[in-house]
Amino acid sequence: MANKRPKPEEIVSKLRQVEVLMGQGMPRLDAIRQIGVVEQTYYRWRKQYGGMGVDQLKELKRLQKENDRLRRAVSDLTLDKLILTEAAKGNF
Repeated sequence: MANKRPKPEEIVSKLRQVEVLMGQGMPRLDAIRQIGVVEQTYYRWRKQYGGMGVDQLKELKRLQKENDRLRRAVSDLTLDKLILTEAAKGNF
């Protein structure tokens, strides 16, 4: 059975939970184990989502979707231009 990947909102909450546990005096490794991830995963998450709030995370996801949409539009227009260029060469 495959492991379920946590959503970015869950990742941010787990990172905050580690911060709280460390603030209460728990060693970092024990706090990381308590949220149920390995140390490498924690550091990768912290690098990607560290310091983000839920609002910033929503904005990031919105911008990523917009970026994907714009990339698709540019690639479609580029393909159309190439097709038209090839067709124009054949007419002359």
